[in-house]
Amino acid sequence: MREAMDPWTFVVASYVVGVGATLGLVAWSLLTMRRSERRRDAARKR
Repeated sequence: MREAMDPWTFVVASYVVGVGATLGLVAWSLLTMRRSERRRDAARKR
């Protein structure tokens, strides 16, 4: 019986959280950029 904790569970979990947060930030930035470009184009057409 081992008493020590396996650190790889936490390492993998931290990578999952990090990659998920990065992908979420990229998606949010992309959507915000597209919305901003649409608003700019609409302002130019007026």
